[in-house]
Amino acid sequence: MNESLSPHIDSFLNMLTVEKGLAQNTLEAYSRDLNRLADFLKARGVQSWGESPGAHLRPYLAWLRGRGLSLRSIARNVAALRHFYRFLEKEKVLEESPVLSFFLPRGARRLPHILDQDEVRRLLIQPDPETPLGLRDQAMIEILYATGLRVSELVSLKTHEIDLEGDYLKVRGKGSKVRVVPFGRWAKEKLMRYLKEARPGLLKGRASPFLFLNRSGKSLTRQGFWKLLRHYALAAGIEKRVTPHTLRHSFATHLLEGGADLRSIQSMLGHADISTTQIYTHLRPTHLKEVHRRYHPREKGRGK
Repeated sequence: MNESLSPHIDSFLNMLTVEKGLAQNTLEAYSRDLNRLADFLKARGVQSWGESPGAHLRPYLAWLRGRGLSLRSIARNVAALRHFYRFLEKEKVLEESPVLSFFLPRGARRLPHILDQDEVRRLLIQPDPETPLGLRDQAMIEILYATGLRVSELVSLKTHEIDLEGDYLKVRGKGSKVRVVPFGRWAKEKLMRYLKEARPGLLKGRASPFLFLNRSGKSLTRQGFWKLLRHYALAAGIEKRVTPHTLRHSFATHLLEGGADLRSIQSMLGHADISTTQIYTHLRPTHLKEVHRRYHPREKGRGK
């Protein structure tokens, strides 16, 4: 590692730790990506971050592709570079970030897989509400679709974090940041029935702070819920690969298609940067056509 480059990387990572509170695995990924760039620059005689920074980016990404990195991994590297060079710009190390006009390779920006509303409805009716575990599963899927939680946030929910009078829950997300997310009447109905009819039996007289429990009265694992969701998706005849994140993406996309603003969706998802949420603006063409027909002044009132 070039010692003339490493201090700025250390300062950047320290800033992310202190100010942003990022998770350890995210910090490790940033460190790995930036130190790899620094090694690349060192091998080419670069002594400082200010030495023609824009001229090195495309050769660096070409080098990554030559090493067999996927477009997804390259896109992650570009995201790390974008944040790092923005930091250097703020620190007056650079006059302007060279990443501002830099575009990802074709295919790097993949749109998330989502379920349509009919598929969501079919999925939600699969758990058997006449059994304790079915009531639990139905409540979990309803909450997941109603709030867009990450699966780790879902299985970590505590009973005291649910406000049934205000219809919202408090979520401890990445970097231990707490956000408030509302849920609707359907999720509330299923959640209240689970709390009344199923959870006491799963506890078997014991105590647990966790909201959703397995048959042994312990908190459900991410892997356990993933398997349950996949089972219900297959039972619903959904051929797509369905994961907890699929419902998170579906939640955000359906809100946006319904007219919700991007900032509100960002807040509910717990995204630190609005650019992460902007992927949901790539809506399906059929929806865009309908929006154009309904709201363009030359199209209002015309038939389909």
